[in-house]
Amino acid sequence: MAAPLRSRGKPKIRPVKRHGPDISIDETWSKLSKNIVEIQNHNAANLSYEENHRYAYNMVLYRHGETLYKGTNKLIAENLEKLANEYIFPAFPSGSEDDPLEKAQAGETLLKAVRKVWDDHTSSLSKLRDVLKYMDRVYTKDAKVPEIWDSGLLLFIKHILRSPIEDNLVNAILTEIHTERDGYVINRSAVKGCVDVLLQLFDERSEKSVYARDLEPAVLKESEAFYKKEGIQLLETCDAPEYLRRVEIRFQQEESRAHHYLSSKTSLSLRRLLEQTLLTPHLSTVLSMPNSGLDMMIDTDKIDDLSRLYRLFTMATIGVPTLRKVLRESIIRRGRELKSASLNADADDLQAQDEMTTTSKLKGKGKARVAAASQTLSLALKWVQDVLDLKDKFDRIWVSAFQSDRDIESGMNEAFETFVNQHEKASEFISLFIDDNLKKGLKGKSDTEVDQVLDKTITIFRFLTDKDIFERYYKGHLAKRLLQGRSVSDDAERGMLAKLKVECGYQFTQKLEGMFHDMRISAEHMQSYRAYLAKTTAPEVEISVTIMTSTFWPMSYSAAPCNLPDQLIRACKSYEQFYLSKHSGRRVTWQPSLGNADVRVRFKARQHDLNVSTFALVILLLFEDLPDGETLTYEEIKTATAIPETELQRNLQSLACAKYKILKKHPPGREIDQNDSFSFNSDFSSPLQKIKISTVASRVENADERKETKDRVDEERRHQTEACIVRIMKDRKHMTHNDLMNEVTRQLAGRFHPDPMVIKKRIEGLIERDYLERCEDRKSYNYLVRPFLSAFVCMRLTSGSGMNGPAV
Repeated sequence: MAAPLRSRGKPKIRPVKRHGPDISIDETWSKLSKNIVEIQNHNAANLSYEENHRYAYNMVLYRHGETLYKGTNKLIAENLEKLANEYIFPAFPSGSEDDPLEKAQAGETLLKAVRKVWDDHTSSLSKLRDVLKYMDRVYTKDAKVPEIWDSGLLLFIKHILRSPIEDNLVNAILTEIHTERDGYVINRSAVKGCVDVLLQLFDERSEKSVYARDLEPAVLKESEAFYKKEGIQLLETCDAPEYLRRVEIRFQQEESRAHHYLSSKTSLSLRRLLEQTLLTPHLSTVLSMPNSGLDMMIDTDKIDDLSRLYRLFTMATIGVPTLRKVLRESIIRRGRELKSASLNADADDLQAQDEMTTTSKLKGKGKARVAAASQTLSLALKWVQDVLDLKDKFDRIWVSAFQSDRDIESGMNEAFETFVNQHEKASEFISLFIDDNLKKGLKGKSDTEVDQVLDKTITIFRFLTDKDIFERYYKGHLAKRLLQGRSVSDDAERGMLAKLKVECGYQFTQKLEGMFHDMRISAEHMQSYRAYLAKTTAPEVEISVTIMTSTFWPMSYSAAPCNLPDQLIRACKSYEQFYLSKHSGRRVTWQPSLGNADVRVRFKARQHDLNVSTFALVILLLFEDLPDGETLTYEEIKTATAIPETELQRNLQSLACAKYKILKKHPPGREIDQNDSFSFNSDFSSPLQKIKISTVASRVENADERKETKDRVDEERRHQTEACIVRIMKDRKHMTHNDLMNEVTRQLAGRFHPDPMVIKKRIEGLIERDYLERCEDRKSYNYLVRPFLSAFVCMRLTSGSGMNGPAV
């Protein structure tokens, strides 16, 4: 059986030629074009959608899509021209309107006309799109032309948004905006209607909406001119708060305008424009306006105005930095005013204290000195309180008005740090303030209130750069409080110490804690001593002794000579024998200048219990066996007691010239002179049974004392700087000069701000003593290992003791 024959290659399928119905394209287009016109005339309800769709379908099917496309576009263009002539051109403003409201009304008419034409056009265009769906699906894709809807929008741009229509349209919108900015009410819906039209129309070349291409630039240009002019006018007619209110209202209005009838994209541009015209050029001017600027708002606590100021300034790029700078200058100026007040008053007191060193005997001078010293102390306390009040004020403003802005806070802290450290007595004043509060200022306050006071004080302390100077003053004041038992609360004392430790570390409070430790150990020793006396013969005088480790307590507490009465000497020897029996290798040095005594004195009227210093007790005991009316001269008292002259004058003045005159001074007066004599005042009387006779415990240093304090601080700083250098080099072994300087500065910054020249001198001194060596490059150093010393160094703890005077 033969195999079937196969054709070579692939078989060809030939399409069947289809012949359409015998129709006329011209007749079809004629019918369709008439129906399109009817659709544009709003008579679509009388037409058959299926019939019109078939007409368009057949024209595309039989390759007459181009005729259909171009013919439809021509009809659309003709209809747009008709609509423009019918509605838009008659609505053009005549140009004769002078009244803003009439001009706005004319513009509104034009806007409504354009919107009416748009609605008419899009309505008919939507119906045509439904009829010509097959054309859009087939012909426009092959011919690469816009679909009928898109083409209709382009024709709208060409025939409606052309000059002069578009120019008048843009001017009408600008007129409406300007009218509203002037405070009049406009028809926002009319403006929004036209803006929506412009947002839907896109330019083929730039691919931008007509709104972004034509209207938005015009709005921004007109707005810039408007607000530049208004900014100058507001500065001339408004104070700072009113200016800020007007500007804030403008921001709100433009935000509302962009939201309701402009594009949301324009909102950012308008906001930036307002910043550049109303804020940025006038920031400093508004802040420094006389009688209404930043200082006046702060002085009068205008929190609302300050809040508005901050809100507006955050909108400007340089707003917050400018506010931070001016606020910093304001705080520094206020701080300097507080400083001037305290220093001017203190100068008078220093002069009075210096006059005390002379031997002249002017009437009333001693009284003036006491009054001046008291006044200066109160001014020192007032300065710290004023600084605290100023800090509280700005903290409230920072929280309430500046929304706790961290950048603003750092500027405020820098300002406080600047003016506090410009006050050369700041460390002393702050220590005096703490001393006053811990002695009497915290009476009757709860633990929470006490903690608040201490926290505020620590806030001011934090601004100090030379914390070692504060430490010296604080140590002296703390020592007096502890030795004289004048602290209101031991918990408050330890709470303050804990806060200082948090701020500055353990090294800062180590010696202060040692003072508390000595007080606790002293109390334990006294319990043991009383138990010891119960088993032996007790001395005639009961004493209470505080043991002070010399390295913890202030260096100024050197032993002052004094010829103690035999009763006191026997009591001291008794305690000294007891103490040394328990501690070998120690030496006890008595400090009578730090003690006080309770003594019962009989006067003619009655007996009184007096609390006096140990020196005053020794002076009083000289008059115990002296007959009535007999006197002792100044020189006799000085010889008998051997009390240093300065202390002798202070104690004689407290006994004979103060409020309670236990002794009579001859001749009378408030100044102690070497030619004076004294007698016991047996006529003294007082309604009080217990009387405390003491001088001012805390006072501001005079010039000589301040110089001595400064010299001691400088000496300590030299030692601390050298120790820091050696510690760093021992760890690093090799460092460049700049690196060493920077590291030393960083490590010492917690206690004081080191002078670079002092650091350099200390480095040179260490090189001379073979602790360091300079490298060949002359720009770096090596640490030299010290040779081991075979000899033993014997160290002995030296302790001193302060004595509370006996109860006689």
